[in-house]
Amino acid sequence: MGDLFIKQLVLGALQTNCYLISHQETKETIVIDPAEEAERIQKVIEKDGLKLVAIFLTHGHFDHIGAADLLRKWYHVPIYCYKTEKELLEKPEWNLSEMFGRGISLKVDGVFQEGEKLHYLEKEILVIHTPGHTKGSCCFYFSEEGVLISGDTLFAGSVGRTDFPTGSSQELKKSVLRIAGLPEETKIYPGHYEETTIFDEKQCNPFLVE
Repeated sequence: MGDLFIKQLVLGALQTNCYLISHQETKETIVIDPAEEAERIQKVIEKDGLKLVAIFLTHGHFDHIGAADLLRKWYHVPIYCYKTEKELLEKPEWNLSEMFGRGISLKVDGVFQEGEKLHYLEKEILVIHTPGHTKGSCCFYFSEEGVLISGDTLFAGSVGRTDFPTGSSQELKKSVLRIAGLPEETKIYPGHYEETTIFDEKQCNPFLVE
């Protein structure tokens, strides 16, 4: 990862992967999918002397956003999602929090667009819109480092579910095939389970067979 460092925290009842990505010199940090356990994320930030600058969401399901609002309040940082995910984030019945007795409605401070190049941590981060798991699912591609944060679009050996609000199996198929076009050495950090690579997924993931 060169001068970037990725710390993975597995949080909440659904064992969601939350990623803190930091520049090793400046300590500037973005957190991606702060799932739950805000205090645990806070402890890492304080212990490592990190400077949180933004919160990115790969999508709006409750198990990926539970700690976002608290972190925003504590660190005075913005929350961003893909532009077509705002409605899902704001509707508890769509983001599944209502189903689990939580009732989360989250408003973001800004939105991403397809192909947008974000400039954080002294790097360029490409936003790739990957609808299917939800309408506004997206991935974050660090091309220089060869890293993709894939959310619940692509897992090791599998893909995200499409039977929740705004999901589409046809769209997800297109999205994972698009991801498969990235360099084979690209390392994938998914929303659940272990890390993988494009190469490995082409060998064993049935959803990458055209």
